[in-house]
Amino acid sequence: MGWQKSSSYNQRALVEAGVARFKRVIGDGLHSRIDGRHTTEVAIAVRALNRMLELGRPESVRIT
Repeated sequence: MGWQKSSSYNQRALVEAGVARFKRVIGDGLHSRIDGRHTTEVAIAVRALNRMLELGRPESVRIT
């Protein structure tokens, strides 16, 4: 566990999982050929992916 904390392994694993999820759902490459449109395409894809994740995330409520 010590090496995981010292090398930020957990954070890197979360980022890699996010990229894999993006590629699986959205696709491996960009379709547009113009740089400005690349930015828009990625922004739309990220927003759609975040919305899908938000819908699937359970809502937790603390009971006291």
